[in-house]
Amino acid sequence: MKKLVTLLFSSFCIGIGINLFIVPIHLINGGIFGISLLIKYVWGIQVGHSMIMINIPIYLLSLLYDKSYFFNAILGLAFTSTIIDWLTPLNGLVHLPIITSAIIGGMTIGIGVGFMLRQHISPGGVDLLALLISKTTATNPGIIIFIIDSLIVIAGIIILKDLKLMYSLITISCVGISVILINSFKSINFFYKIKL
Repeated sequence: MKKLVTLLFSSFCIGIGINLFIVPIHLINGGIFGISLLIKYVWGIQVGHSMIMINIPIYLLSLLYDKSYFFNAILGLAFTSTIIDWLTPLNGLVHLPIITSAIIGGMTIGIGVGFMLRQHISPGGVDLLALLISKTTATNPGIIIFIIDSLIVIAGIIILKDLKLMYSLITISCVGISVILINSFKSINFFYKIKL
């Protein structure tokens, strides 16, 4: 039950962050989606095909490492992708300055990803890779996500030569900080002492 509540809450946070704050200002997020966009811009390969090709080795790695991570990642991906698509009508409802959208969007996405990672769930891709690395190196997954996403965004700025993408660094910083904070505590107690 706790896992289902976490999945729903986290997926809604990610969906709201992406659709309400990030997509309207045309920033690239880090992760597999960011890599797939760059591949499309450079080689013309469709984003969906790239996402599948990049995710396959990461999912296979998780299957070899721990079957529960693999199944939790499939579950996280299914919930997150469905709710992101379901919340698409939020796109364009809020008009904030670009820096405000980048910060709020990053924090909202980070809260969702952070709570998923606490339950050993991930929406797949870089988050799953960060979860696997964090378990083998005892490094906070937020730090790993931040490093990988920073490299993706910097590559995007260099390839696309669009300085507006610098704001994407603010977004991924906020995602990383939120994930780090949420995963720094042994337990987070809410109403009625429910531990997440």
